[in-house]
Amino acid sequence: MSLSTSEKLKVELRGHTAIVTIDNPGANTWDTESLPALKDLVAKLNENKEIYALVITGAGEKFFSAGADLKLFADGDPKTARAMAEYFGDAFETLADFRGVSIAAVNGFAMGGGLEVAMACDIRIAEEQAQMALPEAGVGLLPCAGGTQRLSWLVGEGWAKRMILCGERINAATAERIGLVEEVVGKGEALERALALAEQAARQSPTSVAFCKRLVHTGRDTVIARGLEGERDLFVELFSTQDQREGVNAFLEKRKPQWKNG
Repeated sequence: MSLSTSEKLKVELRGHTAIVTIDNPGANTWDTESLPALKDLVAKLNENKEIYALVITGAGEKFFSAGADLKLFADGDPKTARAMAEYFGDAFETLADFRGVSIAAVNGFAMGGGLEVAMACDIRIAEEQAQMALPEAGVGLLPCAGGTQRLSWLVGEGWAKRMILCGERINAATAERIGLVEEVVGKGEALERALALAEQAARQSPTSVAFCKRLVHTGRDTVIARGLEGERDLFVELFSTQDQREGVNAFLEKRKPQWKNG
């Protein structure tokens, strides 16, 4: 029986490591099937005492993950917005709380929810061609899966504001320089490097690692818990604005949005 409840998440167990591949052509987007599947999968891995590490990557060569499928938000339905915000929050917070070491092997574009899932991991390895962004404000939305909270924690408030408020996309070298990723490797090498780190982690006491991770997260989790809830609430509030519907539909129609500021 597969550990994953969705074909959009492929799972391979290799020694003490679980390799999770986001496989939802063509941009490895997240949806109402794959997000609950990720939550369920991490819960199963937490119960398997033989699994010490989790490595997540994207299928194909172009995308790690492009985040949410914006077609879901085209009609501006706040109920859909609330449901998706909860799916994202539940899945990525479960991943962040994985008892072992989680490593993102970023093998291409990591946009929106794609970058947020990488930031929910403990360590990020990026290939040299990878690019990262939180472009939600450009389509009348906001990062609702930890983006405003975890990005500022990792890179500082200034760079977080450049990326979120100004829509700045960064390359792998910049991401390493500002602390968003821990290492940059050549094209096609992220998974191999992530697995090597997972093997390093497997040489540690898994109980000690779990306790150390809990302690490292103590201060951060205390600070950002309310912020994570606030992200979801304000994300839904955007769906009462004209700009939300205009931004999403302008993106889907490949035209420049005409903002109403309301």
